[in-house]
Amino acid sequence: MTQIKPSDKPWLAHYDAGVPHTVEIPNVSLHSLLEKSAVDYADKPVMVFKGHKISFRQLNEAADAVAAALAAHGFRKGDRAVIYMPNTPQFIISYYGILKAGGIVVATNPLYTERELEHQLADCGTETVFVMSLYYNKLKEVVAKGHTKVKRVIVANIKEYLPPHLRLLFTLAKEKKEGHRVAIQQGDISFPDFLALGKRSPKPNVQVTGDDVALLQYTGGTTGVSKGAICLHRNMAVNTAMMAAWMTDLQPGKEVILTGIPLFHSYGMVTAMNFAMRIGAMMVLVPNPRDQTDVLGSINKYKPTIFPGVPAMYVAINNNPDVAAGKYDIRSIRVCVSGSAPLLRETKEKFEQLTGGKLVEGFGMSETHVATHANPLYGKNPVGSIGLPLPNVECRVVDQVDGVTDLGAGQIGELLLKGPSVMPGYWNMAAETAKALVDGWLYTGDIVEMDEEGYFYIRDRKKDMIIAGGYNIYPREVEEVLVQHPAVFEVAVAGIKDPKRGETVKAWVVKNEGFDNVTEEDLIEWSKGELAKYKYPRAIEFLPELPKSAAMKVLKRELVKREAGKGEKSG
Repeated sequence: MTQIKPSDKPWLAHYDAGVPHTVEIPNVSLHSLLEKSAVDYADKPVMVFKGHKISFRQLNEAADAVAAALAAHGFRKGDRAVIYMPNTPQFIISYYGILKAGGIVVATNPLYTERELEHQLADCGTETVFVMSLYYNKLKEVVAKGHTKVKRVIVANIKEYLPPHLRLLFTLAKEKKEGHRVAIQQGDISFPDFLALGKRSPKPNVQVTGDDVALLQYTGGTTGVSKGAICLHRNMAVNTAMMAAWMTDLQPGKEVILTGIPLFHSYGMVTAMNFAMRIGAMMVLVPNPRDQTDVLGSINKYKPTIFPGVPAMYVAINNNPDVAAGKYDIRSIRVCVSGSAPLLRETKEKFEQLTGGKLVEGFGMSETHVATHANPLYGKNPVGSIGLPLPNVECRVVDQVDGVTDLGAGQIGELLLKGPSVMPGYWNMAAETAKALVDGWLYTGDIVEMDEEGYFYIRDRKKDMIIAGGYNIYPREVEEVLVQHPAVFEVAVAGIKDPKRGETVKAWVVKNEGFDNVTEEDLIEWSKGELAKYKYPRAIEFLPELPKSAAMKVLKRELVKREAGKGEKSG
Protein backbone atom coordinates (compact mmCIF):
# COMPACT_ATOMS: atom_id res chain seq x y z
CA MET A 1 0.00 0.00 0.00
CA THR A 2 1.18 3.51 -0.77
CA GLN A 3 1.27 5.73 2.28
CA ILE A 4 0.28 9.36 1.80
CA LYS A 5 3.33 11.63 1.81
CA PRO A 6 3.36 14.98 3.65
CA SER A 7 3.08 16.68 0.26
CA ASP A 8 -0.20 14.82 -0.27
CA LYS A 9 -1.84 16.48 2.74
CA PRO A 10 -3.55 19.58 1.35
CA TRP A 11 -5.43 20.02 4.63
CA LEU A 12 -2.31 21.25 6.46
CA ALA A 13 -2.40 24.53 4.52
CA HIS A 14 -5.87 25.28 5.93
CA TYR A 15 -5.18 24.82 9.63
CA ASP A 16 -5.90 27.84 11.81
CA ALA A 17 -2.82 29.93 12.58
CA GLY A 18 -0.98 28.40 15.51
CA VAL A 19 -2.20 24.81 15.00
CA PRO A 20 0.85 22.52 14.62
CA HIS A 21 1.03 19.85 11.92
CA THR A 22 1.95 17.26 14.57
CA VAL A 23 1.82 17.01 18.34
CA GLU A 24 4.11 15.08 20.66
CA ILE A 25 2.72 11.62 21.41
CA PRO A 26 2.65 11.37 25.21
CA ASN A 27 3.53 7.87 26.38
CA VAL A 28 1.79 8.41 29.70
CA SER A 29 -1.09 6.94 31.66
CA LEU A 30 -4.43 8.72 31.59
CA HIS A 31 -4.49 9.10 35.36
CA SER A 32 -1.14 10.91 35.20
CA LEU A 33 -3.06 13.80 33.58
CA LEU A 34 -5.18 13.97 36.76
CA GLU A 35 -2.15 13.63 39.02
CA LYS A 36 -0.37 16.51 37.29
CA SER A 37 -3.43 18.77 37.53
CA ALA A 38 -3.85 17.76 41.20
CA VAL A 39 -0.47 19.46 41.72
CA ASP A 40 -0.87 22.38 39.29
CA TYR A 41 -4.50 23.19 40.19
CA ALA A 42 -4.83 21.43 43.56
CA ASP A 43 -7.65 23.45 45.11
CA LYS A 44 -9.35 24.48 41.88
CA PRO A 45 -12.70 22.76 41.25
CA VAL A 46 -12.47 19.92 38.72
CA MET A 47 -16.22 19.41 38.75
CA VAL A 48 -19.46 20.82 40.05
CA PHE A 49 -22.52 18.61 40.51
CA LYS A 50 -25.82 20.27 41.38
CA GLY A 51 -23.89 22.97 43.24
CA HIS A 52 -21.40 20.66 45.00
CA LYS A 53 -17.80 21.34 43.98
CA ILE A 54 -14.91 18.86 44.11
CA SER A 55 -11.29 19.97 43.68
CA PHE A 56 -8.56 18.28 41.66
CA ARG A 57 -6.85 17.29 44.92
CA GLN A 58 -10.06 15.76 46.31
CA LEU A 59 -10.71 13.83 43.09
CA ASN A 60 -7.16 12.47 43.07
CA GLU A 61 -7.42 11.38 46.72
CA ALA A 62 -10.79 9.71 46.14
CA ALA A 63 -9.44 7.89 43.07
CA ASP A 64 -6.47 6.72 45.15
CA ALA A 65 -8.94 5.34 47.70
CA VAL A 66 -10.85 3.43 45.00
CA ALA A 67 -7.58 1.96 43.69
CA ALA A 68 -6.52 0.89 47.19
CA ALA A 69 -9.93 -0.66 47.93
CA LEU A 70 -9.85 -2.57 44.64
CA ALA A 71 -6.39 -3.91 45.46
CA ALA A 72 -7.63 -4.93 48.92
CA HIS A 73 -10.31 -6.99 47.16
CA GLY A 74 -7.72 -8.82 45.04
CA PHE A 75 -8.10 -6.68 41.90
CA ARG A 76 -5.00 -6.99 39.70
CA LYS A 77 -3.46 -5.19 36.73
CA GLY A 78 -5.37 -6.00 33.55
CA ASP A 79 -8.63 -6.86 35.34
CA ARG A 80 -11.73 -5.26 33.87
CA ALA A 81 -14.16 -3.14 35.89
CA VAL A 82 -17.53 -1.91 34.63
CA ILE A 83 -18.96 1.54 35.40
CA TYR A 84 -22.76 1.55 35.12
CA MET A 85 -23.68 5.19 35.87
CA PRO A 86 -24.72 8.50 34.30
CA ASN A 87 -22.56 11.66 34.48
CA THR A 88 -21.93 11.88 38.23
CA PRO A 89 -18.90 12.40 40.50
CA GLN A 90 -18.87 8.68 41.30
CA PHE A 91 -18.39 7.86 37.60
CA ILE A 92 -15.28 10.03 37.41
CA ILE A 93 -13.85 8.87 40.75
CA SER A 94 -14.39 5.21 39.80
CA TYR A 95 -12.87 5.75 36.34
CA TYR A 96 -9.55 7.10 37.57
CA GLY A 97 -9.49 4.71 40.54
CA ILE A 98 -9.76 1.71 38.21
CA LEU A 99 -6.94 3.08 36.05
CA LYS A 100 -4.73 3.76 39.08
CA ALA A 101 -5.22 0.13 40.13
CA GLY A 102 -3.95 -0.94 36.69
CA GLY A 103 -7.43 -1.95 35.60
CA ILE A 104 -9.32 -1.64 32.34
CA VAL A 105 -12.46 0.50 32.36
CA VAL A 106 -15.62 -0.75 30.65
CA ALA A 107 -18.25 2.01 30.75
CA THR A 108 -21.75 0.77 29.99
CA ASN A 109 -24.80 2.62 28.74
CA PRO A 110 -27.46 3.04 31.48
CA LEU A 111 -30.14 2.64 28.78
CA TYR A 112 -29.11 -0.95 28.02
CA THR A 113 -31.69 -3.70 28.45
CA GLU A 114 -30.80 -6.79 30.49
CA ARG A 115 -29.91 -8.68 27.32
CA GLU A 116 -27.47 -5.99 26.16
CA LEU A 117 -25.96 -5.55 29.61
CA GLU A 118 -25.45 -9.30 30.03
CA HIS A 119 -23.57 -9.54 26.72
CA GLN A 120 -21.15 -6.77 27.69
CA LEU A 121 -20.52 -8.11 31.20
CA ALA A 122 -19.89 -11.62 29.87
CA ASP A 123 -17.76 -10.54 26.92
CA CYS A 124 -15.32 -8.42 28.93
CA GLY A 125 -15.17 -11.02 31.72
CA THR A 126 -15.48 -8.47 34.52
CA GLU A 127 -15.73 -9.45 38.17
CA THR A 128 -16.27 -5.85 39.36
CA VAL A 129 -19.13 -3.41 38.71
CA PHE A 130 -19.58 0.15 39.99
CA VAL A 131 -23.31 0.82 39.70
CA MET A 132 -25.68 3.68 40.51
CA SER A 133 -28.41 2.48 42.88
CA LEU A 134 -31.11 3.22 40.29
CA TYR A 135 -29.73 0.37 38.14
CA TYR A 136 -28.72 -1.99 40.95
CA ASN A 137 -31.75 -4.29 40.82
CA LYS A 138 -31.46 -4.73 37.04
CA LEU A 139 -27.78 -5.57 37.43
CA LYS A 140 -28.50 -8.15 40.13
CA GLU A 141 -31.16 -9.80 37.97
CA VAL A 142 -28.60 -10.17 35.17
CA VAL A 143 -25.91 -11.49 37.51
CA ALA A 144 -28.38 -13.99 39.02
CA LYS A 145 -28.69 -15.72 35.63
CA GLY A 146 -25.16 -17.03 36.12
CA HIS A 147 -23.74 -16.13 32.70
CA THR A 148 -21.23 -13.56 33.95
CA LYS A 149 -18.24 -13.61 36.34
CA VAL A 150 -19.45 -10.64 38.42
CA LYS A 151 -18.76 -11.12 42.11
CA ARG A 152 -17.95 -7.61 43.35
CA VAL A 153 -20.57 -4.82 43.19
CA ILE A 154 -20.04 -1.29 44.53
CA VAL A 155 -23.30 0.65 44.84
CA ALA A 156 -23.41 4.46 44.63
CA ASN A 157 -26.35 6.73 45.39
CA ILE A 158 -26.75 9.94 43.46
CA LYS A 159 -27.38 11.89 46.68
CA GLU A 160 -23.87 11.20 48.04
CA TYR A 161 -22.46 14.25 46.25
CA LEU A 162 -25.46 16.56 46.46
CA PRO A 163 -25.21 19.71 48.61
CA PRO A 164 -26.77 19.17 52.09
CA HIS A 165 -30.10 20.93 51.38
CA LEU A 166 -30.62 19.09 48.08
CA ARG A 167 -29.62 15.79 49.70
CA LEU A 168 -32.32 16.21 52.34
CA LEU A 169 -34.97 17.13 49.76
CA PHE A 170 -33.95 14.19 47.58
CA THR A 171 -34.10 11.76 50.52
CA LEU A 172 -37.58 12.91 51.53
CA ALA A 173 -39.21 13.43 48.14
CA LYS A 174 -37.47 11.42 45.43
CA GLU A 175 -35.15 8.67 46.65
CA LYS A 176 -37.74 5.96 47.30
CA LYS A 177 -40.32 7.16 44.78
CA GLU A 178 -37.90 7.18 41.83
CA GLY A 179 -36.18 3.89 42.70
CA HIS A 180 -32.88 5.17 44.10
CA ARG A 181 -33.34 3.59 47.53
CA VAL A 182 -32.31 -0.07 47.37
CA ALA A 183 -31.42 -2.83 49.80
CA ILE A 184 -27.80 -3.72 49.18
CA GLN A 185 -27.41 -7.49 49.17
CA GLN A 186 -24.89 -9.35 51.30
CA GLY A 187 -21.44 -9.33 49.71
CA ASP A 188 -21.98 -6.02 47.93
CA ILE A 189 -20.76 -2.70 49.33
CA SER A 190 -21.83 0.95 49.24
CA PHE A 191 -19.61 3.49 47.50
CA PRO A 192 -18.89 5.49 50.72
CA ASP A 193 -17.91 2.28 52.56
CA PHE A 194 -15.69 1.29 49.63
CA LEU A 195 -13.91 4.67 49.79
CA ALA A 196 -13.51 4.31 53.56
CA LEU A 197 -11.89 0.89 53.05
CA GLY A 198 -9.51 2.40 50.50
CA LYS A 199 -8.44 5.21 52.81
CA ARG A 200 -7.23 2.71 55.40
CA SER A 201 -5.65 0.34 52.84
CA PRO A 202 -2.20 0.57 51.18
CA LYS A 203 -1.92 2.00 47.68
CA PRO A 204 -1.47 -0.65 45.00
CA ASN A 205 2.10 -1.05 43.78
CA VAL A 206 1.39 -1.12 40.06
CA GLN A 207 3.21 0.46 37.11
CA VAL A 208 1.04 1.71 34.25
CA THR A 209 2.43 3.10 30.99
CA GLY A 210 0.94 4.55 27.84
CA ASP A 211 1.15 1.12 26.21
CA ASP A 212 -1.18 -0.53 28.75
CA VAL A 213 -4.88 -1.03 28.00
CA ALA A 214 -7.06 1.64 29.63
CA LEU A 215 -10.51 1.02 28.17
CA LEU A 216 -12.77 -1.29 26.23
CA GLN A 217 -15.22 0.90 24.31
CA TYR A 218 -18.12 -1.23 23.13
CA THR A 219 -19.49 -0.33 19.75
CA GLY A 220 -22.28 -1.81 17.69
CA GLY A 221 -21.27 -4.41 15.13
CA THR A 222 -22.58 -4.82 11.62
CA THR A 223 -22.82 -8.51 12.49
CA GLY A 224 -25.17 -7.63 15.35
CA VAL A 225 -22.49 -8.43 17.94
CA SER A 226 -21.22 -5.56 20.09
CA LYS A 227 -17.41 -5.31 19.89
CA GLY A 228 -14.99 -3.95 22.48
CA ALA A 229 -12.58 -1.50 20.84
CA ILE A 230 -9.33 -1.65 22.82
CA CYS A 231 -7.98 1.72 23.92
CA LEU A 232 -4.43 2.13 25.21
CA HIS A 233 -3.68 4.91 27.70
CA ARG A 234 -1.66 6.77 25.06
CA ASN A 235 -4.48 6.49 22.48
CA MET A 236 -6.73 8.68 24.58
CA ALA A 237 -3.97 10.86 26.02
CA VAL A 238 -2.78 11.87 22.55
CA ASN A 239 -6.33 12.70 21.47
CA THR A 240 -6.57 15.24 24.28
CA ALA A 241 -3.27 16.72 23.03
CA MET A 242 -4.63 16.91 19.48
CA MET A 243 -7.76 18.70 20.72
CA ALA A 244 -5.75 21.12 22.83
CA ALA A 245 -3.63 21.97 19.78
CA TRP A 246 -6.77 22.57 17.67
CA MET A 247 -8.15 25.13 20.17
CA THR A 248 -5.53 27.83 19.80
CA ASP A 249 -6.95 30.23 22.41
CA LEU A 250 -7.23 27.80 25.33
CA GLN A 251 -6.61 29.18 28.80
CA PRO A 252 -5.37 26.30 30.99
CA GLY A 253 -6.77 26.44 34.51
CA LYS A 254 -9.59 28.78 33.50
CA GLU A 255 -11.84 26.84 31.11
CA VAL A 256 -15.25 25.46 32.13
CA ILE A 257 -16.67 22.47 30.20
CA LEU A 258 -20.41 21.77 30.08
CA THR A 259 -20.43 18.00 30.48
CA GLY A 260 -23.80 16.76 29.27
CA ILE A 261 -22.43 14.43 26.60
CA PRO A 262 -22.43 10.92 28.14
CA LEU A 263 -19.16 9.93 29.81
CA PHE A 264 -19.87 6.25 29.11
CA HIS A 265 -18.91 6.90 25.49
CA SER A 266 -15.38 7.75 24.37
CA TYR A 267 -16.64 11.05 22.91
CA GLY A 268 -17.60 12.32 26.37
CA MET A 269 -14.60 10.68 28.02
CA VAL A 270 -12.14 12.48 25.75
CA THR A 271 -13.75 15.82 24.89
CA ALA A 272 -14.99 16.52 28.41
CA MET A 273 -13.43 14.37 31.15
CA ASN A 274 -9.87 13.55 30.03
CA PHE A 275 -9.57 16.90 28.27
CA ALA A 276 -10.47 18.63 31.55
CA MET A 277 -7.64 16.77 33.27
CA ARG A 278 -5.15 17.88 30.60
CA ILE A 279 -6.05 21.59 30.71
CA GLY A 280 -7.14 22.01 34.35
CA ALA A 281 -10.76 22.78 33.45
CA MET A 282 -13.87 22.52 35.61
CA MET A 283 -16.60 20.16 34.40
CA VAL A 284 -20.23 21.12 34.96
CA LEU A 285 -21.88 17.70 35.23
CA VAL A 286 -25.32 17.24 33.68
CA PRO A 287 -26.63 13.67 34.21
CA ASN A 288 -29.50 14.07 31.72
CA PRO A 289 -28.74 16.25 28.66
CA ARG A 290 -32.45 16.23 27.77
CA ASP A 291 -33.23 18.17 30.94
CA GLN A 292 -33.24 21.64 29.44
CA THR A 293 -33.80 23.32 32.80
CA ASP A 294 -30.62 21.72 34.14
CA VAL A 295 -28.63 22.39 30.95
CA LEU A 296 -29.62 26.04 30.66
CA GLY A 297 -29.52 26.66 34.40
CA SER A 298 -25.98 25.24 34.49
CA ILE A 299 -24.88 27.44 31.58
CA ASN A 300 -26.44 30.51 33.20
CA LYS A 301 -24.84 29.85 36.61
CA TYR A 302 -21.42 28.39 35.86
CA LYS A 303 -20.59 30.14 32.56
CA PRO A 304 -19.08 27.24 30.58
CA THR A 305 -16.64 28.20 27.85
CA ILE A 306 -16.49 24.80 26.07
CA PHE A 307 -19.55 22.70 25.18
CA PRO A 308 -18.99 19.39 23.34
CA GLY A 309 -22.23 17.84 22.16
CA VAL A 310 -24.38 16.38 19.43
CA PRO A 311 -26.58 18.43 17.06
CA ALA A 312 -29.78 17.58 18.97
CA MET A 313 -28.40 19.35 22.06
CA TYR A 314 -27.72 22.56 20.15
CA VAL A 315 -31.08 22.36 18.34
CA ALA A 316 -32.89 22.11 21.69
CA ILE A 317 -31.20 25.29 22.93
CA ASN A 318 -31.87 27.10 19.64
CA ASN A 319 -35.59 26.28 19.89
CA ASN A 320 -36.03 26.92 23.62
CA PRO A 321 -38.51 29.77 24.16
CA ASP A 322 -36.82 30.82 27.41
CA VAL A 323 -33.55 31.33 25.52
CA ALA A 324 -35.38 33.42 22.94
CA ALA A 325 -36.95 35.44 25.77
CA GLY A 326 -33.51 36.16 27.24
CA LYS A 327 -34.12 34.32 30.54
CA TYR A 328 -30.73 32.61 30.33
CA ASP A 329 -27.30 34.11 29.67
CA ILE A 330 -25.54 31.63 27.35
CA ARG A 331 -22.93 33.95 25.88
CA SER A 332 -20.07 32.51 27.92
CA ILE A 333 -19.85 29.61 25.43
CA ARG A 334 -16.80 30.10 23.22
CA VAL A 335 -16.04 26.72 21.59
CA CYS A 336 -18.30 23.79 20.65
CA VAL A 337 -17.33 20.71 18.65
CA SER A 338 -20.32 18.73 17.42
CA GLY A 339 -20.15 15.05 16.57
CA SER A 340 -22.14 11.82 16.07
CA ALA A 341 -24.53 13.22 13.44
CA PRO A 342 -24.52 15.79 10.62
CA LEU A 343 -24.59 19.41 11.81
CA LEU A 344 -27.02 21.48 9.75
CA ARG A 345 -25.92 24.93 8.64
CA GLU A 346 -29.07 26.49 10.20
CA THR A 347 -28.25 24.91 13.57
CA LYS A 348 -24.67 26.19 13.47
CA GLU A 349 -25.58 29.73 12.45
CA LYS A 350 -28.41 30.18 14.98
CA PHE A 351 -26.37 28.75 17.87
CA GLU A 352 -23.40 30.96 17.05
CA GLN A 353 -25.72 33.97 16.88
CA LEU A 354 -27.23 33.16 20.30
CA THR A 355 -23.91 32.48 22.06
CA GLY A 356 -21.37 34.54 20.16
CA GLY A 357 -19.18 31.41 20.19
CA LYS A 358 -17.99 28.95 17.54
CA LEU A 359 -19.80 25.69 16.75
CA VAL A 360 -17.99 23.40 14.33
CA GLU A 361 -18.58 19.86 13.12
CA GLY A 362 -16.09 17.09 13.75
CA PHE A 363 -15.80 13.36 13.15
CA GLY A 364 -14.50 10.41 15.09
CA MET A 365 -15.11 6.77 15.94
CA SER A 366 -14.97 4.53 18.97
CA GLU A 367 -12.08 2.83 17.17
CA THR A 368 -10.09 6.10 17.08
CA HIS A 369 -10.75 7.31 20.66
CA VAL A 370 -12.27 9.66 19.44
CA ALA A 371 -11.82 12.67 17.08
CA THR A 372 -9.91 12.40 13.79
CA HIS A 373 -11.38 15.39 11.92
CA ALA A 374 -12.72 18.82 12.80
CA ASN A 375 -13.51 22.06 11.04
CA PRO A 376 -11.22 24.99 11.89
CA LEU A 377 -12.61 27.18 14.65
CA TYR A 378 -11.72 30.38 12.83
CA GLY A 379 -11.15 29.32 9.22
CA LYS A 380 -13.33 28.04 6.44
CA ASN A 381 -16.28 25.74 7.35
CA PRO A 382 -17.74 24.31 4.12
CA VAL A 383 -21.38 23.19 4.31
CA GLY A 384 -21.65 19.47 5.01
CA SER A 385 -17.95 18.93 5.71
CA ILE A 386 -16.61 17.01 8.72
CA GLY A 387 -13.53 19.21 8.39
CA LEU A 388 -9.80 18.57 8.18
CA PRO A 389 -7.76 15.72 9.67
CA LEU A 390 -6.36 16.66 13.08
CA PRO A 391 -2.58 16.80 13.72
CA ASN A 392 -0.88 13.38 13.42
CA VAL A 393 -3.86 11.87 11.55
CA GLU A 394 -3.14 10.30 8.16
CA CYS A 395 -5.99 9.67 5.72
CA ARG A 396 -6.50 7.78 2.50
CA VAL A 397 -9.53 7.48 0.25
CA VAL A 398 -9.47 4.13 -1.54
CA ASP A 399 -11.53 2.33 -4.13
CA GLN A 400 -14.57 0.69 -2.49
CA VAL A 401 -14.20 -2.50 -4.51
CA ASP A 402 -10.50 -3.38 -4.31
CA GLY A 403 -9.79 -1.52 -1.05
CA VAL A 404 -6.24 -0.55 -2.10
CA THR A 405 -6.31 1.86 -5.05
CA ASP A 406 -5.82 5.40 -3.79
CA LEU A 407 -8.25 8.00 -5.11
CA GLY A 408 -7.68 11.71 -5.57
CA ALA A 409 -9.61 14.83 -4.66
CA GLY A 410 -13.21 14.79 -5.82
CA GLN A 411 -13.38 10.98 -6.00
CA ILE A 412 -15.61 8.97 -3.68
CA GLY A 413 -14.23 5.97 -1.81
CA GLU A 414 -13.73 4.36 1.59
CA LEU A 415 -11.97 6.36 4.31
CA LEU A 416 -8.84 4.78 5.78
CA LEU A 417 -7.21 6.22 8.90
CA LYS A 418 -3.85 5.89 10.59
CA GLY A 419 -2.62 7.71 13.67
CA PRO A 420 -1.61 7.47 17.33
CA SER A 421 -5.19 7.36 18.60
CA VAL A 422 -6.27 4.38 16.44
CA MET A 423 -7.12 1.25 18.45
CA PRO A 424 -4.82 -1.81 18.34
CA GLY A 425 -7.85 -4.06 17.78
CA TYR A 426 -11.08 -5.52 19.16
CA TRP A 427 -11.24 -7.44 22.44
CA ASN A 428 -11.02 -11.21 21.82
CA MET A 429 -12.06 -10.78 18.16
CA ALA A 430 -9.03 -11.56 16.00
CA ALA A 431 -11.03 -12.03 12.80
CA GLU A 432 -12.85 -8.70 13.19
CA THR A 433 -9.54 -6.98 14.00
CA ALA A 434 -7.93 -8.42 10.86
CA LYS A 435 -10.79 -7.02 8.74
CA ALA A 436 -10.64 -3.57 10.29
CA LEU A 437 -6.85 -3.08 10.50
CA VAL A 438 -4.62 -3.80 7.53
CA ASP A 439 -0.97 -2.69 7.58
CA GLY A 440 -1.79 -0.20 10.30
CA TRP A 441 -4.66 1.38 8.35
CA LEU A 442 -8.14 1.37 9.89
CA TYR A 443 -10.84 0.60 7.32
CA THR A 444 -13.68 2.76 8.60
CA GLY A 445 -16.44 1.59 6.26
CA ASP A 446 -17.38 5.27 5.81
CA ILE A 447 -17.67 6.44 2.20
CA VAL A 448 -16.15 9.89 1.79
CA GLU A 449 -14.93 12.50 -0.65
CA MET A 450 -12.02 14.90 -0.12
CA ASP A 451 -11.96 18.24 -1.92
CA GLU A 452 -8.88 20.01 -3.30
CA GLU A 453 -8.25 21.82 -0.01
CA GLY A 454 -8.35 18.66 2.12
CA TYR A 455 -11.84 19.02 3.57
CA PHE A 456 -13.66 15.71 3.95
CA TYR A 457 -17.33 14.94 3.33
CA ILE A 458 -19.24 11.82 4.40
CA ARG A 459 -21.14 10.55 1.36
CA ASP A 460 -22.48 7.32 2.87
CA ARG A 461 -22.19 5.46 6.13
CA LYS A 462 -21.05 2.11 7.43
CA LYS A 463 -23.40 -0.45 5.97
CA ASP A 464 -26.91 0.57 6.98
CA MET A 465 -26.06 2.13 10.34
CA ILE A 466 -28.72 4.46 11.75
CA ILE A 467 -27.78 7.54 13.78
CA ALA A 468 -30.74 8.61 15.92
CA GLY A 469 -30.30 11.43 18.42
CA GLY A 470 -26.53 10.92 18.31
CA TYR A 471 -26.71 7.17 19.03
CA ASN A 472 -25.37 4.56 16.61
CA ILE A 473 -27.93 1.82 15.92
CA TYR A 474 -27.18 -1.25 13.84
CA PRO A 475 -30.26 -2.60 12.00
CA ARG A 476 -29.00 -6.18 12.23
CA GLU A 477 -29.32 -6.15 16.03
CA VAL A 478 -32.88 -4.77 15.90
CA GLU A 479 -33.81 -7.35 13.24
CA GLU A 480 -32.42 -10.21 15.31
CA VAL A 481 -34.57 -9.14 18.25
CA LEU A 482 -37.78 -8.58 16.27
CA VAL A 483 -37.59 -11.91 14.47
CA GLN A 484 -37.83 -13.64 17.85
CA HIS A 485 -41.45 -12.48 18.15
CA PRO A 486 -43.80 -15.32 17.07
CA ALA A 487 -45.72 -13.01 14.73
CA VAL A 488 -42.64 -12.06 12.71
CA PHE A 489 -41.79 -14.19 9.68
CA GLU A 490 -39.36 -11.76 8.08
CA VAL A 491 -38.15 -8.28 8.92
CA ALA A 492 -36.02 -5.46 7.52
CA VAL A 493 -34.91 -2.46 9.57
CA ALA A 494 -33.57 0.87 8.32
CA GLY A 495 -33.35 4.52 9.29
CA ILE A 496 -35.88 7.05 8.08
CA LYS A 497 -35.72 10.82 8.39
CA ASP A 498 -36.99 12.31 11.64
CA PRO A 499 -37.15 16.06 12.40
CA LYS A 500 -36.10 15.64 16.05
CA ARG A 501 -33.71 12.68 16.09
CA GLY A 502 -32.18 13.18 12.61
CA GLU A 503 -33.12 9.60 11.84
CA THR A 504 -35.35 7.10 13.57
CA VAL A 505 -35.79 3.33 13.40
CA LYS A 506 -38.44 1.78 11.17
CA ALA A 507 -39.13 -1.93 10.65
CA TRP A 508 -40.92 -3.55 7.71
CA VAL A 509 -42.43 -6.85 8.78
CA VAL A 510 -43.93 -9.87 7.02
CA LYS A 511 -46.20 -11.72 9.46
CA ASN A 512 -46.46 -15.42 10.12
CA GLU A 513 -49.81 -17.00 9.38
CA GLY A 514 -52.31 -16.82 12.20
CA PHE A 515 -51.12 -13.49 13.59
CA ASP A 516 -53.33 -11.11 11.65
CA ASN A 517 -54.52 -9.46 14.85
CA VAL A 518 -50.99 -8.38 15.97
CA THR A 519 -50.73 -4.60 15.55
CA GLU A 520 -47.90 -2.12 15.07
CA GLU A 521 -48.43 -0.96 18.67
CA ASP A 522 -48.21 -4.56 19.97
CA LEU A 523 -44.85 -5.15 18.31
CA ILE A 524 -43.39 -1.78 19.32
CA GLU A 525 -44.45 -2.32 22.93
CA TRP A 526 -42.89 -5.79 22.95
CA SER A 527 -39.61 -4.51 21.49
CA LYS A 528 -39.28 -1.92 24.27
CA GLY A 529 -38.54 -4.75 26.67
CA GLU A 530 -35.80 -6.17 24.46
CA LEU A 531 -33.97 -3.08 23.20
CA ALA A 532 -32.51 0.08 24.71
CA LYS A 533 -34.81 3.07 24.56
CA TYR A 534 -32.98 4.65 21.63
CA LYS A 535 -32.98 1.42 19.57
CA TYR A 536 -36.54 0.13 19.45
CA PRO A 537 -38.52 0.88 16.25
CA ARG A 538 -40.74 3.96 16.33
CA ALA A 539 -42.65 2.77 13.27
CA ILE A 540 -43.57 -0.66 11.90
CA GLU A 541 -45.15 -1.34 8.52
CA PHE A 542 -46.62 -4.74 7.63
CA LEU A 543 -46.01 -5.96 4.08
CA PRO A 544 -47.04 -9.12 2.20
CA GLU A 545 -43.38 -9.55 1.18
CA LEU A 546 -40.08 -7.68 1.30
CA PRO A 547 -38.50 -6.42 -1.94
CA LYS A 548 -35.51 -8.56 -2.89
CA SER A 549 -32.80 -8.69 -5.52
CA ALA A 550 -32.24 -11.61 -7.88
CA ALA A 551 -29.79 -12.97 -5.29
CA MET A 552 -32.60 -12.76 -2.69
CA LYS A 553 -30.96 -9.93 -0.82
CA VAL A 554 -33.50 -7.64 0.86
CA LEU A 555 -33.47 -4.26 -0.88
CA LYS A 556 -33.53 -1.91 2.10
CA ARG A 557 -32.74 1.08 -0.06
CA GLU A 558 -35.96 0.38 -1.96
CA LEU A 559 -37.91 0.45 1.30
CA VAL A 560 -36.28 3.72 2.35
CA LYS A 561 -36.91 5.18 -1.10
CA ARG A 562 -40.62 4.28 -0.85
CA GLU A 563 -40.76 5.92 2.58
CA ALA A 564 -39.21 9.11 1.23
CA GLY A 565 -41.74 9.06 -1.59
CA LYS A 566 -44.59 9.00 0.91
CA GLY A 567 -43.23 12.14 2.54
CA GLU A 568 -42.97 13.94 -0.80
CA LYS A 569 -46.56 13.03 -1.71
CA SER A 570 -47.92 14.13 1.67
CA GLY A 571 -45.94 17.37 1.43
